[in-house]
Amino acid sequence: MKTENELLLIPKYEKYIEYMLQVILKIPRTEKFNIGNEFKCIMYKMLENILYINKIEIPKRLYYLNLIDAEANMQRVMLRIMVKNKWIDEKKYKVSMEMLYEIGKILGGLIKHYAKNNKKSVW
Repeated sequence: MKTENELLLIPKYEKYIEYMLQVILKIPRTEKFNIGNEFKCIMYKMLENILYINKIEIPKRLYYLNLIDAEANMQRVMLRIMVKNKWIDEKKYKVSMEMLYEIGKILGGLIKHYAKNNKKSVW
């Protein structure tokens, strides 16, 4: 199960990135270079951390999964700011949040799995 979820996470997140890049291109110019740039940086950092999951020792995976979860939460906050300021419309917001919700479900399952099977400290 864990390997399947880890591998499933990568293409789902890639689709999310592709969608969000299209959304960011359409936000107002001043915000595209401010919040849009920050959003892209967080997305790419999160992708980097997702790719680390299969490459690092099992005890350290929980740490990276929690980092990924925090980055996903940051993206949710930024999406709420974008829709509140009408930089993106409700439809794009809902699609983005649904995609993040699916990614979050996979992450939650992985975090539970590694937390249960990794009783020792990650440090």
